[in-house]
Amino acid sequence: MSEPRVWVLDAYRAGERTQLRALATALGWPHEIKRLSYRRFGLASALFLRNDLRGVDLAGSDPLEPPWPDLVLSIGMRNEPVARWIRDRAGGRTRLVFLGRQWADPRHFDLIITTPQYPVPDRANVLRNALPLHGITRARLDEAAALWAPRLAHLPRPWLAVNIGGTSGPYAFGANAARRLVRDTLALARARGGSLLVSSSARTPACAIDAFAAQRQVPMQLYRWRRDDPENPYLGFLALADEVIVTADSISMLAEAHATGRPVHMFDISAGRYAMRHDMLCAAGERAAARALARADPDRPDHAPGPGAYRALMRYGWSYLSRDISRMHLRLVRSGRMVWLGDPPPPARDRQEPSDMERAVAAIRALIPPA
Repeated sequence: MSEPRVWVLDAYRAGERTQLRALATALGWPHEIKRLSYRRFGLASALFLRNDLRGVDLAGSDPLEPPWPDLVLSIGMRNEPVARWIRDRAGGRTRLVFLGRQWADPRHFDLIITTPQYPVPDRANVLRNALPLHGITRARLDEAAALWAPRLAHLPRPWLAVNIGGTSGPYAFGANAARRLVRDTLALARARGGSLLVSSSARTPACAIDAFAAQRQVPMQLYRWRRDDPENPYLGFLALADEVIVTADSISMLAEAHATGRPVHMFDISAGRYAMRHDMLCAAGERAAARALARADPDRPDHAPGPGAYRALMRYGWSYLSRDISRMHLRLVRSGRMVWLGDPPPPARDRQEPSDMERAVAAIRALIPPA
């Protein structure tokens, strides 16, 4: 039996690229990654639902030519007209699978794999996963654990991994958030009698990692993020952690923490009426509880022009243009997958439930008839 020919229209953002490649690998079929270069003003094809390559700089891109694929995996608005153009050239035979939030109506695709943060309409061909796809597997975790366990053996257990993101969407991450993150993390670490494994990311403000570096109350291994660093311990910290604390701005880091099977605590990077928990309660329709939380919260939120403009867009603009991660937080908390840092630990998880990746792979395989 011959295997399907798979093309991956590579993403132009690192996090989306990770999702695409992880999905292609999980499918287990040979795949070819098509790297595309885009014209500076090439969004018209996507905006007007064309099926063409006018938005692509063909000279700077991988060739798109026969034999045409059986399956195209793509993500990102700029890739939509390219995927449809490929299907047209293949005589309609190619199946199109799109990740995230699409611009065109879902009927233009065979399958859309999305998450609650995006307002994608419910359709028969829409698969709504709890979290974004990722490449964290048990084999990768085991390999990282074997590498890093000897290097961390001097630290008392339990180990609490702390993964720090940064400003995202309507939520600013500054000195106030850094102070609260250290305060609440140390409280949990002291209650557990363990150590911290702290890891920053490309978006982490210096004040956050500096605040952890200054603390002397709890044993700690601290890593300051560096680009393309082969010694980045992020995966090792995840693999070895007994519990994980993640700043709730990063849905990708939340998904990767969830993949470990360990308890995950989400840290709310804002406070008061700007808090993530406030927005989560609003998303659940619990306005009275949201107002009570805002009044009772004594902490001060950080403010910045970018997050303020984003919040205005969400409130007064076309909501489809923005993502609302409070929907993600609501689903994660209500399903028992995670808790807010400071709340009681999450209940034991059902290890028999299929993972988001397993659901995605099954849905795609159902699209491709046996050869």
